[in-house]
Parts: sequence; C-alpha cells; structure tokens
Amino acid sequence: MTSFKPIAALLALACAMSPSIAGAADEVAELRAELHAMKNEYATRVGALEARIVQLESVPTPIATQVAQQQSTAGGSRSSASALNPVISLIFAGNYTDVSQDPETWRIAGFMPSGGEVGPGERSFNLGESELVLNANVDPYFSAMMIAAITGEDEIEIEEAYFRTLALPSGLTAKGGRFFSGLGYLNDVHAHFWDFVDQPLVYQAFFGNQLAQDGLQLKWIAPTDLLVEIGAETGNGQAFPGTRRSRNGLNGETLFAHVGGDIGESMSWRVGASWLELRAEDRSYEDVDEFGEPVTNAFTGKSRTWGVDAVLKWAPYGNVTRQQLKVQGEYLRRREDGELTFDADGLGLSDAYRSEQSGWYLQSVFQFRPRWRVGLRYDSLDPGSPRIALVDESVLPPEAFPALLGADPDRITMMLDWSPSEFSRLRAQYAWDDARDEGQRDRQFRLQYIYGIGAHGAHKY
Repeated sequence: MTSFKPIAALLALACAMSPSIAGAADEVAELRAELHAMKNEYATRVGALEARIVQLESVPTPIATQVAQQQSTAGGSRSSASALNPVISLIFAGNYTDVSQDPETWRIAGFMPSGGEVGPGERSFNLGESELVLNANVDPYFSAMMIAAITGEDEIEIEEAYFRTLALPSGLTAKGGRFFSGLGYLNDVHAHFWDFVDQPLVYQAFFGNQLAQDGLQLKWIAPTDLLVEIGAETGNGQAFPGTRRSRNGLNGETLFAHVGGDIGESMSWRVGASWLELRAEDRSYEDVDEFGEPVTNAFTGKSRTWGVDAVLKWAPYGNVTRQQLKVQGEYLRRREDGELTFDADGLGLSDAYRSEQSGWYLQSVFQFRPRWRVGLRYDSLDPGSPRIALVDESVLPPEAFPALLGADPDRITMMLDWSPSEFSRLRAQYAWDDARDEGQRDRQFRLQYIYGIGAHGAHKY
C-alpha cells in the first residue's frame, strides 16, 4: 500500500500545476497577438512616411532652406537661430626684442628692397600682428573667409578675403579674391603657426615676407591614396616682385604641384615644385648713390621664380601628442630681365639689367615631450652678380648701386617654445644674423607670446 504513495503525490502535484501551465500558454498567445498588431501598425506608419517623403522631394526646396541645411551640417550642433552666423576667431601676439645692431639699419645685402622685409623689429616690448578671422559657408556652393591683420602700429590690412567653391566635381576647387599664394610650403601659412618668430630670409628677400595674390586659383586633388595636388593662379600681380600694370588684363602666372604619402605607421612626407612669373613696371626702391645721397631707383621687366620644397614628419605610430619631429626645407631661384633706372626722380638714367639670385633654408623642430618643442634653422642667400649695363658701360660706378653690391647673407636661429594648450604658445628665440653687409653680425634675442580666442580651423600638413 505504501508503494503507491509517491505516485499519488506526483499525480496530485500535476493536477495542481495544470491550471498554471494553461494560464502561461494563454499569456504567450496574448503577447504574440499584441506584437503582431504592433508590427501591422508600424508598417502602416512607415508606408505613410515614405509616401510623404516622395511628395516632399517632388517640390523644389527654397534656397534659404538649402543654406540653413548646409550651414547646419557644417556647424554641427549650432542652433537654427545662429546657423547663418560666421565663425569668428582672434589671434593676437607680441614680443620682447633685444638686438646688438640698430634695427633701423637692418636690410638684406645684395637684394633690391621690397618694402615688406620685417627684420628683427624694434627693441623692447612690441605688440605684434593680430588676426581677426571670419569664416562661414555662404550656401551649398560657396564658402567665404576674411582675415584682417591689425598691426602693432594701429593699421588694419586685409591679408586674405576670398570665396571658395564647395561643389565642383572631380576633386576641383576654385578660389577667388585675395589669398596667400599656394607656391612653396610656408607661403600660405599664417604667422601664428610659424615654427619660428619670423620667416626665412629667402621669403623676405624674394616676396617681402609672403606673396599675396588678388585673382583666381584653381586646384585639383587626385582621387588616389597618394596625395597629388596641382594648382594654378593668376591675377593683377601687384605683390612684390611684380607690380600692377597700367593696362587691362592679368599679370603673372603661378603653377605648383605637391605629392605626399606615408612611410609605415610613424612617418609621412610631402615634396613640391613651384613656378612664378610676374611683370614689373617701375618697381621702385630706395638707395643711396656713390656720394651717400638718397636716390630712388626702379626696375621694369620680367621676374621668374622657381623652387622646390620638402617636409618629413615623424611621430611614434602617428601619435603627435607626446613626441614628433618635423624637418622641412625650401630652395628658390629667381631671374629678372629688363631695365634698371638710376635716380628715377632726377637723372633718370636707364639701361639693361639682369640678375640671377637664389636662397634656401633648412629647419628641424622636435617635440621632445608634450607641449615642449625645440627648433634649429639655417638660412642662406646668394645675390649673384647682377649685370647692370650702366656700370658695364662705365656710365656709373658700382658704388652707385650699394644695395646690389656682392654679399653673402646667412643666419642661424634656435628656438624653444611651450604650448600650455592648443590656444596659447610662449617662445624664446636666439639668432646669429648676418643678413647685413659683412662684419655686421646681429645677435637677436626674442621672446614671443601667441594667444587664440574662438574657433579656429585646422592648419595645413
């Protein structure tokens, strides 16, 4: 009798659980029915939305809406109320200068002065150049930028003011207005992003610091893994070494090309070549004659410049926050043919003139720990031996053109800088400057500060 007790217990347990099992089955069925209803409802809604999209796409979008959409995309999370406002930023800088020679007498020996050479600047504390930048997309087809330079002498100059296309096909980009030329490596880099306080001597001698163009630029970037960039420019050619001519049309052409790529995970490179041709009419400069009397001379003719540039960068596995090394250099050569006028406001003696001049620099900057960098640069210029017909024909002695007498300008520069953040930089720089005549070495010590306010775009490679 006792052997049937476990079986009876199991039967009693099964009878007790059967209502629960039946209830669970009913609940599963209800959930499945509810899920099926939700799927049907969502399918209906999706179909209605797709039909609405098709209807809206068939109606032309107002241009104001397109502009707002484009600028909203470019500006990220900017609100609709400020979507049409430009991005504004301000870069300001200053320095303290200690030099062994009179800065008022600084000039690059053997080269016609351009009027744009900056030299070491005045002694003691100086307010440097500040940059006010406004940048925004105009519509889906163009963006615009203006950079106003405010000098320490309370003068305002427009460094760049240009439009740029956004929707040209096949990797093409057009730019128009005033802009720094794309030739070389350093020319279109703004002062606050230089690795040293000043430009290399070759840029100061050949372009008066930087070559700006009022005109048009067309650039093409190939759709390849290897960087291939080709560009061309033309305009009024008024910037040194050219002048604005007294006729209609364009003056001067610029061609440039760059190729670059990666070497493994830690190294990258870029090399380039440039060609510039400008024409000058009465490009004047101040000099003294053989008696020490001030005169104004002038050059009229063609100026052709070609150059090559290269840069190599290294950072462990591409991480530039801790260590990185940059080595860069450029070589430029210029040939000028035309007429040179002596004492244009007086005697007005003119005859043939020809010169071949060259210059180069090589620099290296090493970030040895986060935010700290050290740099070394060497500059060298060769003014050549100009052919001055007024001298060759014994009309005037060579001493009548002291600015063009033979020289061997060069300079060695060292720097150390610290960047507390991406918006500030403090720099100390020391230079042995032999740009003047022989025997007039200038020892230059400079302290510089640079601060940025507001959003600022990324800089070139």
